[in-house]
Amino acid sequence: MIPQSKGNETNSKLPFSFIIFSLLALVLSQVLVLVNGQMLITGSFRIPPIWSAAHLLILGWALMVAMGAMYQLIPVAFLTKIWNEKFGFIQFFVTAIGIVSFSWMLYVSPQNAFFPGILMLLGILMFLFQMLMTLKTQATPNILTAFVGSALVGLFLTILLGITLIYSHQTGFAAEYYQAIFKSHLLFGVTGWFTLLIFGFSYKMVPMFSLSHGFPMVHARYVYGLYVFGLVIALLSFFNGNQFLVKTGFFLLFAGFSVFSWHISIIIKKRLKKKLDKPFTFALVAIGLGNIIHLAAFLSLWSEQFSTLIGPLVYLYLMLWIVLSIMGYLFKIVPFLWWTHKYSKEIGKHAVPSLKDMMNEKIVPPLFTIFAIGVLSVSLAIIFKATLLFTISQFVLSIVMIVFALSILRVLTK
Repeated sequence: MIPQSKGNETNSKLPFSFIIFSLLALVLSQVLVLVNGQMLITGSFRIPPIWSAAHLLILGWALMVAMGAMYQLIPVAFLTKIWNEKFGFIQFFVTAIGIVSFSWMLYVSPQNAFFPGILMLLGILMFLFQMLMTLKTQATPNILTAFVGSALVGLFLTILLGITLIYSHQTGFAAEYYQAIFKSHLLFGVTGWFTLLIFGFSYKMVPMFSLSHGFPMVHARYVYGLYVFGLVIALLSFFNGNQFLVKTGFFLLFAGFSVFSWHISIIIKKRLKKKLDKPFTFALVAIGLGNIIHLAAFLSLWSEQFSTLIGPLVYLYLMLWIVLSIMGYLFKIVPFLWWTHKYSKEIGKHAVPSLKDMMNEKIVPPLFTIFAIGVLSVSLAIIFKATLLFTISQFVLSIVMIVFALSILRVLTK
């Protein structure tokens, strides 16, 4: 029997199941990129090994860790318990098996990835249903509900468009729209899902980790409006090929991200905590990097080299905004989750370790700095087709990811 938690608390085994799986997928994705680096250097991004590595990173790592985090944070952010935790465990196994089989099939036989993709889709649809039933019980929806709800819509569209791509590849269905569907799949997978989700939960976690009070929230409405409108305009531009709409959409995305960055800086200025924790500081740095990459993407539209820059820009966006954000927050969330699970009921009965003792934060500055330098070096290696630089940089990144994963897992031994 899978135990149900009481009140609004989530059974900690559920989010940890997602997090542990995601760490394994993260390390494997980087090893796959290292082994197949020669193909990236030649500019071959849309090939089976890279498809497999990208989906392990985006689905196996970022999606699964986001799901695990949502199972834990939704009750905290929206003051409502998860609809059905037993259903959550079933959803984990279905999604995990789907992602593993789908990524493997992309690597060995992409034309046969349709049915594993359907299994993966089923797991994600189960998650969406779980979240829908959970959010329905929220007493008063707010702007965070809008961000998270829209992110879930973005996730659904991402998976639907991805399955459509596989079906089109097999049958020729909608072949004339293949490029538009691919671009839309990438757009919603990277920005429509992950960015909106990080926006939404940042409005909960940034004040919590910085002890900020008395800040305005009106800016969040402009962030939401600009960014979602930018997504819609960009989506339309992919299908009609209008360059003005493409530039307008990318500008609105940049504007929305800029307002978000500005709003977070306002929240940080209202903090009571003078010295911010190191992992949280890097999560804030990721916001600045994400903003710069948004600007670079918009400016690159005016360059004749856009087609050669888009690959490195997407890579930078994934690694320096999405992955770095998740890494920073995980260093804060995992120790808290494990400490609460193992020691919260022992306070006053026995001596228990402090929350600070759960994680060695001294490794954060060098580890995260090496990570950022490694990502930048890989991007430069791809742009300038420098094989040696790529191999060294990707090897370093793989080591960093292994150390990061072991650091997170080590918490579970304390």
